[in-house]
Amino acid sequence: MNMADPILEIRHLSKSFGRHQVLKDIDFTVCPGDVTSIIGSSGSGKSTLLRCINLLERPTSGQILFHGTDIAAKGVKPNAYRAKVGMVFQSFNLFNNMTVLENCMVGQIKVLKKDKITAQARAMHYLEQVGMAPYINARPRQISGGQKQRVAIARALAMEPEILLFDEPTSALDPEMVGDVLSVMRDLAGEGMTMLVVTHEMAFAQDVSSHVVFMADGLICEQGAPQTLFSAPQQQRTRDFLARFRAN
Repeated sequence: MNMADPILEIRHLSKSFGRHQVLKDIDFTVCPGDVTSIIGSSGSGKSTLLRCINLLERPTSGQILFHGTDIAAKGVKPNAYRAKVGMVFQSFNLFNNMTVLENCMVGQIKVLKKDKITAQARAMHYLEQVGMAPYINARPRQISGGQKQRVAIARALAMEPEILLFDEPTSALDPEMVGDVLSVMRDLAGEGMTMLVVTHEMAFAQDVSSHVVFMADGLICEQGAPQTLFSAPQQQRTRDFLARFRAN
């Protein structure tokens, strides 16, 4: 595979729930090593877009090309694709009946068919990377929200995905915990992890992203390099949105 070849191409993607069209003609591309931040007001379709990309929702029309194969087409089995596309949810989605370590092993054993020793070694590696190795025997209820999110990131990394999707990974956290999670994400970006991040953290979008997509009313209003989009937005809607954030 050529490094310049896109991992993911979203082409004319639309999604409706009944008569309500949530996504309209979405187009963008993610290449290896890209950190793409999707920004926009609540209700603009950002999380639905991510859920479509992960096939948690089926798109109504359009294509999701993963290395050129349309995984939204009928008859394509999503599990092999999902194993390569990690997802970190807003609400952590950890298994409460399992320890931190078991949470990071279970997907490797069940989906990747790894043996326990391999799965444990890999889980430990990523838990160390996110600073959660001291908590391997804790249950989710015994750790803070920020710690849960770092475990969730380690769990996704343990599957060694080609791309990581983050759905507002800091929005359920207390303000003092946000920095820990963002610093883990910054480190991942620095290591070249391909990431697609729905976020309200404008400093992260501006400083860490290679590409920013601004959405409003289910449409991409504007997209481009963060320097350009933040300093000289072309669209009035983008300007209004960014002005609101600067005022806060």
